[in-house]
Amino acid sequence: MKYLKFKSLTWWASFMPLIGGVLVASEALHGWSDITATIDAVTGGVSPSLMINAGLLGIGFRAAIK
Repeated sequence: MKYLKFKSLTWWASFMPLIGGVLVASEALHGWSDITATIDAVTGGVSPSLMINAGLLGIGFRAAIK
């Protein structure tokens, strides 16, 4: 599986924005407003779609380079 590299720092650096974007985008489903507020504060209010796309882009680039 070329996209899942749990020992790679680059993979984790791309995976975290992906997960953060999914959590912020699905706040209405899970109701974790404190967590989503923290993610918004850390990221400076970046839209969830941008975080998800950045995570997917990083994971895809990392797999293409290796």
